[in-house]
Amino acid sequence: MAISNLLKTSLLLGAGIALAGPAYAEYPSRPISLVIPYGTGGVTDISARALAQAMADEVSKPLVLVNRTGAGGAAGSAFVAHSRGDGYTMVAARVGSHTVNPAMKQTLPYQLDDFKMVGVYEINPVVCITSKESGIESIHQLVDKVHAEPGSVSYSSSGVGSLQHLAGAMVMNAFGVDKPLESTVHLPMRGGGEAATAVLNGTATFLCESSAAVAGFIRNGQVNPLLVTTKERLPGIDAPTAAELEHPELETLLGWTGIAGPKSLEPEVAAAWVKWMHTATHNPTFVESMEKLGSIVVNMGPEESETFINGQYLAFRELVVKLNMQIN
Repeated sequence: MAISNLLKTSLLLGAGIALAGPAYAEYPSRPISLVIPYGTGGVTDISARALAQAMADEVSKPLVLVNRTGAGGAAGSAFVAHSRGDGYTMVAARVGSHTVNPAMKQTLPYQLDDFKMVGVYEINPVVCITSKESGIESIHQLVDKVHAEPGSVSYSSSGVGSLQHLAGAMVMNAFGVDKPLESTVHLPMRGGGEAATAVLNGTATFLCESSAAVAGFIRNGQVNPLLVTTKERLPGIDAPTAAELEHPELETLLGWTGIAGPKSLEPEVAAAWVKWMHTATHNPTFVESMEKLGSIVVNMGPEESETFINGQYLAFRELVVKLNMQIN
């Protein structure tokens, strides 16, 4: 009788295991929440929604995009970092939330290794711009003005600890301004839109921002692009590259967007996202729409993404320590 009961138990367990395998392989079995840690209408929001649309035919369940804002991308990112690794809570990771924040902010509710990257799908080179009325048409003219009139040159950003904040200081330092935080004035605004407007109306002298955010102003002839942080010139932006200007180290200064889950993310889930993102990044409609926004579509897998992000973090961190830009 005991043997019979044991056999029944074994059969039931076996059946449970058999059922569990195919059920999990059918991920997703319910809608997936994709957290966007920034507000609607911004670079991250626009690109994440475009990616979701490009993956729609591949993903069997809806992707529910949720804007969870606060603390420069930290609030939404922390929420995902502390979520279950079942793949139903993912984040649209961004340069600000996943390299600038960790490099500059000493107290964050997460660390880089709290996430499992499944891929980076777009790169946004940084472009430094000045207004047409400024009379500054090259990065050398800008630097000369900083040297000649310390404190007269200002740069805008979307806030303290943002990519633009770091980029302005990084570019100035690369071109020979030893103490950019003292020689220039940082003007933090309430978002990228306000930062660009500050340059357009002359409140700020320059802005170093991702190409996706300033491409429209450049196309409309409203600003002068001074440099772009790509290896090759960017179509539609008539500006020399950092390498042409003999500062290839600035090529690490890039905006980017990718997809990540908690570090406990199941391998099967990561594999599904890798497949979906491969399809999306090879979708001509998606690629064309992203290029019109000034983005470069890429298809970095998990390992390549983590290598790229960690390398950028180390470069940013070195600069932050050098210039004493840590934020408590």
